[in-house]
Formats: sequence, C-alpha cells, structure tokens
Amino acid sequence: MPLYEHVLIARQDLSNTQAEGLVEHFSTVLTDNGGTVKDSEYWGVRTLAYKINKNRKGHYALLRTDAPSAAVQEMERLARLHDDVMRVLTIKVDEHQEGPSVQMQRRDDRDGRDRGPRGDRGGDRGDRGDRGGDRGDRGGDRGDRPRFDRDDRGGDRGGERREDRV
Repeated sequence: MPLYEHVLIARQDLSNTQAEGLVEHFSTVLTDNGGTVKDSEYWGVRTLAYKINKNRKGHYALLRTDAPSAAVQEMERLARLHDDVMRVLTIKVDEHQEGPSVQMQRRDDRDGRDRGPRGDRGGDRGDRGDRGGDRGDRGGDRGDRPRFDRDDRGGDRGGERREDRV
C-alpha cells in the first residue's frame, strides 16, 4: 500500500483534547477502510500565514499512514465536510521518516536551549557616550536652515494670484 502524510488544521477555538480527538477520529476512518496509521503528532496551536475562515490560528496535527487510495479519499472527504477542520493536506511519500517530524524537532530544540542570564547582553556594544542634551545630529542648533514659520503654510497652489486678478 502507498505511504501518505496528512496535515490537518483545526479551528483555534477547540480545546487540545478536542483537536486530538479529531486526529483519533480520522485515524479510525483510515483503519476502518483498510489502512494503518504508523504515527501521529499533535503540533499544537500555531499562527496561520493568512486568515482561513476568519481564524488567525489553528491546531496542527500530522498523520503518517499506510493506506489504500480509497481510504485516503474517504478520510479527506469526511475532513472537508467536518466543521472543525479548516484545511487538509495529503502528500504521497516514498518512505516515512524515522523519529519526530521537523516541527517537533524545532520545538524540542527551542525548549532545551539555554538562553543564559538576561542581565548582561554580552559582546561589546560600544561606547554610547553621553545620551542626554544636544545630540548634534538631530535637533539642537539649526545652522543656516530656514526656520519653519507656522503662519506661512505655503498657500500658493499654482492658481490665480490676487494681485494678478483684474
């Protein structure tokens, strides 16, 4: 049987248990139609690149399956009819990767990373000098630049001048 990977995006207002229940539901649909689910991962709530059905976030889940095409088509049909599922992506693969997906590896790397103390930022940030008073490059002495007069708003817009009218 061919190997597939499915990514489901469910609505953001579902709880985590409801989203994982959806994954279980679609897993049973595949197994009832002669397929097997090799692995499933729940990626959690993630921000979408653009709004889908007025939602900015969604629950992501990955299913790795070994199923006939009829079972996959039935699972996709039911997912598209389900109100809680916003998108389904199915990809046929030659072989499944061993271990967690790239998304789960990123989460593990991010959680295990030691960020160190936050007080000293480290590195040479250079001498910032006296930060108060006249900065020289902004404000301060205007030199020969003409000063903006609030009374003169530049009223000439290219029309007729009053002196020229007869």
